[in-house]
Amino acid sequence: MIDQQTHPVRAALVALLRERGTVTSTEAARELGGSSGLHSFHLRRLARYGVVEEVPAGGRAKPWRLVGAPDPLQSELNRGLEDESYQQWLAVRDRAPAQWRRDQAFSEVVYLTPQELTELANAVRALIAGYSGRPKPTRGPVAAVARFFPLVTGDD
Repeated sequence: MIDQQTHPVRAALVALLRERGTVTSTEAARELGGSSGLHSFHLRRLARYGVVEEVPAGGRAKPWRLVGAPDPLQSELNRGLEDESYQQWLAVRDRAPAQWRRDQAFSEVVYLTPQELTELANAVRALIAGYSGRPKPTRGPVAAVARFFPLVTGDD
């Protein structure tokens, strides 16, 4: 199996695909830097291991998408499960082994442009991606949940 999460170009491509849905190697190069050939190579490598697939399209452009990308209903279900899991954690935290009793939940309001919001989300995705796919015997599972969204009111 390929570890797309530890390779910086592949991790960036996966994050970009999560954000946009589909992307060509030329679009990836424009967005992430580097050449379209570099991104084409890594998209083909991700496809070889079933992470992405080519979207049927006419013409020379080859758009790619994540395999099994979640639909909005699935994303809503996932958020509900995240909330439920966190509530379960709070209920048992005092009985957990001492080294696991601390969590790192936090929230912060920051002021960003739409571009900065995208950059922040991509940076967090890339950081978390570096921890996925690691051996499990000496590590415990940790839910890593990040939500970035504009705080808007009906007046905005």
